Order: sequence, then C-alpha cells, then structure tokens
Amino acid sequence: MEKIMYFVHILGALSVGFYLLLPFVMGKMSTLSLAAKEGSAVAIRSFNIFAQIGLLIQFITGGYLMSKGSYSVGWMIIVIVLIVALFAICGMMTKPLKAVVANIKLNKDVSAEISKMRMMSSLIAVCLLVMVIFMVYPGII
Repeated sequence: MEKIMYFVHILGALSVGFYLLLPFVMGKMSTLSLAAKEGSAVAIRSFNIFAQIGLLIQFITGGYLMSKGSYSVGWMIIVIVLIVALFAICGMMTKPLKAVVANIKLNKDVSAEISKMRMMSSLIAVCLLVMVIFMVYPGII
C-alpha cells in the first residue's frame, strides 16, 4: 500500500509544480493586452483548481506516508504549517483571479489584482520550494 501511496504522492507533486512556474507567468501578465489578460486569468484559474486538487492529494497521501515513517516532530510541524499555508494562499488567490476576469469584462483597471496575484504566486512558490527542500532532506531538522 505504501508504494501506491508514494506513487500517488509523486503524481500530486507534479500537479502542484504549476505553482513554481506561476510567478514567471504573472510577471508577464501585466504586459499583455486586455483580451490576453482575460484568457490568461481564465487559464490560471483552471490550473489553480487542478493544482488545489493536487495539493489535497498531497495532504492525504503525505499524511499517510508521514504516519508510516519516522520523522522528527519539528519536521512534521514545519511541513504541516507549509501545506496549510499553501492551501490558504492558493484559496485566497481565487478572489483576485475572479476579479480580473470580471473587471476586464467591465473595462476596468486590473493592475491592482494582478499585483496581488503576483505577490501571492511568489509566496506560493517560496512555500513550495521550502517544502521540497524538507521533502528531499527530511533529516534537516
């Protein structure tokens, strides 16, 4: 059973990998035309939903694998805090994504929402990179 969970955990990690590319996508979004911004926001929203499902898979399979392994309490606390932070920031990013699409349809300025999304995507990428470091080197703490 552990091998199956490990395989599913790796598949979930692949889906969450989108968040590592998101800051670069968001950096280019402000230079696009309105129609391209709307299309990008719709695509990012779809990928965000897909990655959130992958994050849920990570949480479930990671909890199972954590219960079967021997990890330090500090490591477990840090990893749980990081995954909860990822859930929170990814969830908070949906509001500006929806606002970008709605404001473009109303011909309003979307630069404030794009800057919020850029900041949140950078936070997500940093949290995810730190989590990957802790996954690769579980004995770090």
